[in-house]
Parts: sequence; structure tokens; C-alpha cells
Amino acid sequence: MQVDRLPLREFSGAWILAKREIRDQLRDWRILTPIIILTLFFPLLMNYTARQAVDFVGRYGAPIVGERLIPFLLMVVGFFPISISLVIALESFAGERERRSLEPLLATPLSDRQLYLGKMIASVVPPLAAAYLGISVYLIGLLISVDWNPPIVLLVQVLALTTFQAIVMVAGAVVISSQTTSVRAANLLASFIIIPMAELIVAESMVMFWGRYNVLWWILLTLVLIAFALGRMGLKLFNREELLGREFDVVDLRWMLRRFAQEFIGGARNPCMWYKGVLTKSLRDLRAAILITAVLLVAGYAVGFDLANTFTLPSNMLQLDALGEGLAEQLGAFGMFTGRGMVWILWNNIRALGLATLLGAFTLGVLGQILLMTPIGLTGYFAGNLSLAGQDTLRFITALVLPHATLEVPAAVITGAAILRLGLAALSISKDTSLGEGIISALAVWARVSLGIVLPLLLGAAAIEVFVTPYFAIWLLGG
Repeated sequence: MQVDRLPLREFSGAWILAKREIRDQLRDWRILTPIIILTLFFPLLMNYTARQAVDFVGRYGAPIVGERLIPFLLMVVGFFPISISLVIALESFAGERERRSLEPLLATPLSDRQLYLGKMIASVVPPLAAAYLGISVYLIGLLISVDWNPPIVLLVQVLALTTFQAIVMVAGAVVISSQTTSVRAANLLASFIIIPMAELIVAESMVMFWGRYNVLWWILLTLVLIAFALGRMGLKLFNREELLGREFDVVDLRWMLRRFAQEFIGGARNPCMWYKGVLTKSLRDLRAAILITAVLLVAGYAVGFDLANTFTLPSNMLQLDALGEGLAEQLGAFGMFTGRGMVWILWNNIRALGLATLLGAFTLGVLGQILLMTPIGLTGYFAGNLSLAGQDTLRFITALVLPHATLEVPAAVITGAAILRLGLAALSISKDTSLGEGIISALAVWARVSLGIVLPLLLGAAAIEVFVTPYFAIWLLGG
């Protein structure tokens, strides 16, 4: 019974703090004014825009454009009020620190979890209530002006997307606010939230204009997972003693380089010991991530193969026998059989993996995995089209892909695992480890396996692709 009451007690403490914060926000005209404008006047403006758009496209015989524009404006009406939540959340801890009210707050008997959840609730409730009110005003206006009612499923999707977009923005902003010492620093770091959310709105608008509303459920699922991950990261990183002890946001490059060097060397006294550590300890630490990446790459091939049923290429484009004539000359024109072609392929592979690492580090590893899945998915797509055209798929893969893929695919799997660990570093650090230490450790693991394993594999794959794979293609395709 006592265990059952514990979550309720935790929430009640967080709600006490949240009520105080919400009451203070409702007294601040700088917060109330934009909320009122975005809640009442902005939906009326969007309603006028929708009415004019429907009339305009109706005159030119394109009513479907107006029909797709109305749901998009419904989503925009919900998004703009929740953008205020970003400002409130960024001030949640950094603002308290600047106003000298953080020490009394942290001196309360509330636990770290209650403090963090209370700030989260206070940051998301007022803007979210304003978003719901704005959506209601917009829908009432549409009902009066153009007699339009949203389908129930679409309304549920928009409300759910609005809710979890607000939670994701607040969760990310509270993490930033708790890790910085000034509102100015928090506002500068807010671009890491604003830019991805703006790109998400663009993606959602494209989905809506194409009428692929089922895709919105996948976007919603992604937002739910990101909200959970950011909330977990914030709770793991939140530490009231560290908040009180941190005076300035100092970038200590010497300490960072020294820490990175220690993690990179790993206590090895010579190159042989270092390489043995890479092959044993580093790979052992990445076992789970390697398994996840391997499953994702197989899934990428399967998805590409299945897409061939939807986007089928003309069969006359997929005649393998037609490739045989003059194939050696064609391959030579692409730089095969030459050292220059090998350098070009190696550089492109390194550049692709570097881009995947950069994107994966800022997206919890997600974009890195997607980029690695893309070439595997394309291979599956062409294999699927060849199968539909009655061609020998195994012959195609063996002739053009398999020889160098024996080294390229393991390199991609190991890199993907290191990227996944790097992207999730903030979520998997221990309580006695700082965020900086966790990220530097993950970056050192990525550098160790990249230099010790991935680079040699890519070098061998490039040599095979230039000097071996062409002969397989000529042999199997009759060149």
C-alpha cells in the first residue's frame, strides 16, 4: 500500500511547485500578452486565411488544395502557442538562478524528481491550454465561415501531435536550463530545439499536403519516444548540489583533450596493447549497439525490397544481360582498376560515415542509423525490382555488391553502433558521471573503433571494389 502511494506523493509534491509557478506566470504580462494574442487573434487570422484560400482555389478548379490547407493551418494554430513553452522552460532553472531565487527553492524538502517534474508541468500546462483554446477558436470559426468539420481521427492526431511537441520542447529546454548558469546561454542553446522542431513542422506539412495522414501516427510515436528519452535524460542529469555549485559555464579545452586522450589510449603502453583493447573491450562495450544496428540494416534491406512492389521500375531498364556488352570499358570510365578510383571511393565512404556521425550525435543516433540504412535500402530496392522483372537477384548482388560488401557492411555496423552510443551518451551515464564526461567517453570509443577497425575495413573495401568487384561483374554479366 505504501508503494502504491509513492507515485501519488511524488506527483503531489511536484504539483505544489507547478501551481506556484503557473500562478506566477499568470501574473506576468510578458507571458500573458503573447499567449492571448496567439490564442485568440492568430486563430482568427488563420481562419480568414483558410476562407480566402478555399475561395481562391475554388475559382480555379482546385478545391483539393484548400481542403489540404485547412488541416495544415489547424496544426499551425496549435503549434504557435506552445512555442511560448520554450521560453518558460528555458527560464525554469537558469532564470531562477539569475533572480537569486534558486537557493530557497532547492532548500525545500522536495526531491530532485519532484523539482524537475514540477518545473516540467509548470512549463507545459499554460501554453498547452492556450493551444487547445486556439484550436477550438479556429474550428468554431471554420464551422461558421466554410462549414468545415475535421474528421475525428485527424483532430485526435493534431491534438496528440500538439501535446507531445510541447512536451518534447519543454523536456529539451528544461535539460538545457538545468545545465546552464544564465538565461542568455540557455537561449543560445535553444537553437538545438527550435531548428529540429521547425523541420518537423515542414515534414508534417508535406505529409498533410500529400494526404498521407497515416504517416502522422509514426511521427507521433517518434515524438513519444523522444519525449521519454529527454525526460529520462533530464532526471538523470538533474543534481541540486551541482546547480548550486556551478558558477560559470566554462569550456575547459585542456581538461577535455586530456580526458579524451585518456579514454582513447585506454591505459595501453604500446600500439599492440591499444589495438588489442580496441578488438576486445571496445567491441564488447558495443555489443548491444552492434546487434541493434545489424537488425536495422537488415530491416532497411527488407523495406527497400518491399518498396519495389509500390515503386516498380520498367522491366526494360533491368536487363542484366544488356550490361555485359562493353562493361569493362564502362567500369573503366568510372575509375575502376585505378588507384585514383580507390581513393575516390574511400573518401566518399569516410565522408558518408562522418556525416552520419555528426547527424547521429545530435539526434540520439536516429539520423545516423537512417543514413547507414539508405544504401542498404537502395540495394534491396533494386534487388526487389530485379526479382519482379524475373531476373536473377543473387547474380546481381554477387556481381556488383557482394565482394566489397563483405568488408563495407561490417564497417557500417560497427560505425552505426559507435554512433548510437554517442547519440545516447546523455541517456546512459551513471549518477556520479557528468554529462561532459559521458559524451567524451562515447566520443573516444567512436574514435577508437573508427581508427582501429572501421578505417582498415573501408580501405580494404575500397581496394576490393576497384580491383576485384569489376572482375566479378565482367565474369557474371558476360562482359
